[in-house]
Amino acid sequence: MTTAMSPAKASTEQFRRKKRDVNGIILLDKPIGITSNRALQQVKHLYQASKAGHTGSLDPLATGMLPLCFGQATKVSSWLLDSDKTYEVEILIGSRTDTADADGQVVETNVRSSVSEQELREACSGFFGEMDQVPPMYSALKKDGKRLYELAREGKNVERAPRCVTIHELSLIKFDSQRPQLRVSCSKGTYVRTLMEDLAAAMDTLAHVTALRRIAITPFGEAPMISMAHLEAADEAGLDELLIAPDKALTSFAAVTLSSTEAHYLRHGHAVGHVSSTVSGLVRVYDDTGLFLGVGAVQLDGTIAPKRLFVAAN
Repeated sequence: MTTAMSPAKASTEQFRRKKRDVNGIILLDKPIGITSNRALQQVKHLYQASKAGHTGSLDPLATGMLPLCFGQATKVSSWLLDSDKTYEVEILIGSRTDTADADGQVVETNVRSSVSEQELREACSGFFGEMDQVPPMYSALKKDGKRLYELAREGKNVERAPRCVTIHELSLIKFDSQRPQLRVSCSKGTYVRTLMEDLAAAMDTLAHVTALRRIAITPFGEAPMISMAHLEAADEAGLDELLIAPDKALTSFAAVTLSSTEAHYLRHGHAVGHVSSTVSGLVRVYDDTGLFLGVGAVQLDGTIAPKRLFVAAN
């Protein structure tokens, strides 16, 4: 005698059967008002992907480039997390919020609610190169196992160790005495909200972020982004056509082509005797058919050891 499956269980089983192996990267144009994880889950559902992850959060207020990695492409996530980023940001002069952006509550105001173009440009010139930055309380960093933003919501303010970040560019895009727009190019781990507060402090006033858009991530640069609406309108074949190959995230690594024998041994976890005097460090490794095998590390003797391998089917 067979027992009928409940509708709820049948629905769950059907959802599980729909999961598929999706491999590649989507440069999502994250919409305003949702977390990066929420955006990831929405796109993962559209693809019915079995595995996915994002590479560096954007605040709900922020929009712009959010690389989403599916399947085998999740193996390149750590390198994308380490990449430099470029933003366009608008700030409001004269007030500070608890979150350092417009999503928070104003906690302090300053009689100086406007600045001159000259003093703004001069202040920007002081933010270049390496510097220590104290992360904001409203961040996803952890303190004693708890997220800082959770502690902040409890009204707690704990000590945070400064972190070294690098500012490659801080320049004026459009001047407005109260709502200037700026361009920021920076290293991983930089909090633009905190940078804008520090910029305002250099002009003896306060400020908070009112708009933030990430326009570029190395190595993709200012590549075209895909909107959520575009993804929602595409069928399965159309979605798959939008995927970027995982090795496109690693173009800063030199490319090395192995013979079929070398590729065989590398795939089985062995260093191979492909001696090269022109490359060092990490390399993109391909077989003699052009198939991307993964990331290898060039040893002192010129051989290449596997660092992060991809399945042959990819």
